[in-house]
Amino acid sequence: MEKKEFTVLIEKDEDGYYVGEVIELPGCFTQAKTLEELMKRIKEAIALYLEEMGEVEIKHQFIGIQKVTA
Repeated sequence: MEKKEFTVLIEKDEDGYYVGEVIELPGCFTQAKTLEELMKRIKEAIALYLEEMGEVEIKHQFIGIQKVTA
């Protein structure tokens, strides 16, 4: 199977946990106390997602995030 690159959005919640969400895979997310553990878990989550859903077609490209003051 060809390796694909995925975009992971990482946030820190009110309890201090890092939460990672794979933008290209709806519903694919996990959390951990450290960034190192989060990366390990997000790779596991991606593998499980792809195992369950099969080959996925990525239809959009993540460009970036902007902060806006309003």
